[in-house]
Amino acid sequence: MNPPATPAMISAHRLSKEFTVHKKEPGLRGSLRALFRRRYIVKEAVKAASFEVNEGELVGLVGANGAGKTTLVKMLAGVIHPTSGAASVLGYCPWERDNRLRRKMALIMGQKASLWWDLPAADCFLLLREIYQIPRPRFEATIEMLTEMLEVREQLKIQIRRLSLGERMKMELVAALLHEPRVVFLDEPTIGLDLTAQRAIREFLLRYLREHRPAMLLTSHYMEDIEKLCERIIILREGEIVYDGPLARVVATYAPYKVVTAHLDGAQGAWSAESAAAALGGLGEVAEAAPGVVRLHVPRAEVARSAAAVLRELPVVDVTIEEPEIGAIIERIMRERGGAER
Repeated sequence: MNPPATPAMISAHRLSKEFTVHKKEPGLRGSLRALFRRRYIVKEAVKAASFEVNEGELVGLVGANGAGKTTLVKMLAGVIHPTSGAASVLGYCPWERDNRLRRKMALIMGQKASLWWDLPAADCFLLLREIYQIPRPRFEATIEMLTEMLEVREQLKIQIRRLSLGERMKMELVAALLHEPRVVFLDEPTIGLDLTAQRAIREFLLRYLREHRPAMLLTSHYMEDIEKLCERIIILREGEIVYDGPLARVVATYAPYKVVTAHLDGAQGAWSAESAAAALGGLGEVAEAAPGVVRLHVPRAEVARSAAAVLRELPVVDVTIEEPEIGAIIERIMRERGGAER
């Protein structure tokens, strides 16, 4: 029987998850009391989350530690059951763990290895071919494509435990995508990797998304991952969605300014924030004034006029105009939940 038709590959409707945890009490008296009469509190990890992810979308799931990102991903992947609400992944209920869904879905967790450490990657992939019943011609073509894209073909015969962290993560990606899933959950896929490995994995994910068009949900604490990969983000704060929309709208709404940085001639003396502001006639807010550098927050409509004033009034060696750092903007949204749009 075919799954029911659904307009979105991933759909969550008021999805919630509560955990009952032991409340630890300080001191010896609290420890003795806990032996006989423990006190429990209910932790709401996710609160009534509702959203959809369509084919060809890579949506970033952003939030502080403990915001509920991994819990939400695990519910959608069928690893844990929600307390309430409903979800649909490719038309299936994920926590029913239907094998027809499992053959079309992948979960990649940067903090949890899924391959067998004492086996070389090539043998791990053969075992996965049997589990997913992948025809040999398709399996060999997929291995060829993925290892070429990730540049790990030379490491296929090496035991997993002897690979570097970046090489292991690339092998995890190959393993997760062998069966060509239509939905991919990525939980911190670049955690702990060096800059070169992070960049390689980002480039691979973008290329894979462009060529195969799965629905992808990505969690990451690295703002560069979010900025480079995601056009849309969902921000979680204490288990609740406080923003769901385009990344570009975050910048336009919550940072109505650009950053103008002037590198100054040191021989002309140091500039204070007050002297820089006076010289520029209040064209922008002076965010930093240090020996050799003045950094301004300038309204977007005033960028050209402010840049001209900087060049005219200050002893400029170099000047740059940039968008504000996306990480700082997201932190502000998480702190100021009341002003966020749903």
